[in-house]
Amino acid sequence: MPNRLADDKPVATPAAATDRIEDQLSFRSRFVLVFGEVDDKLAHATCRRLLALSEQSDAPITMLVSSPGGHVESGDAIHDMINFVRAPVTTVGTGWVASAGAHIFLAPPKERRLCLPNTRFMIHQPAGGAGGQASDIAIQAKEILRTRERIARVIARQTGRAFESVLADMERDFWMSADEAIAYGIVSRIVERQKELG
Repeated sequence: MPNRLADDKPVATPAAATDRIEDQLSFRSRFVLVFGEVDDKLAHATCRRLLALSEQSDAPITMLVSSPGGHVESGDAIHDMINFVRAPVTTVGTGWVASAGAHIFLAPPKERRLCLPNTRFMIHQPAGGAGGQASDIAIQAKEILRTRERIARVIARQTGRAFESVLADMERDFWMSADEAIAYGIVSRIVERQKELG
């Protein structure tokens, strides 16, 4: 598959043109956009961008996150890549930052987790759609419980809250405004202008 950044041929479709503009904007300005459902395709594109920007320079990267969540392991890939790359990454929440989106957002240290004023945050336990034989359902249920505990430990570590308290909060959808997310320890501060990123 040709590299879109190196490809000088005209772009045929509006969707492809939008992707190309976003790719060039992200590489030129060191912004990474994580918008929409978290899946393997988004994880691949985001991790590829983070690696490329980090190889280009150790200068900070800003990741804008607006996501309802999605696939846990795809979120894990982005979360871990944020800490893997050399360049420091700042996450900026906008719109909504929920479920696997919140897991991605929480990857950097607290001082590098910011949000815009109207951002909403949500944490909850992972959902499952177990089916098949009873033994397979039991295995899947065990894995969901292990994943719930692992995610709760990440939230507890990154927010400074007690693990048991986080587990209780995750029992149901736990929504927070930007100010409530600051009080919870998810966000360090609210910004309104790009110049406030520092």
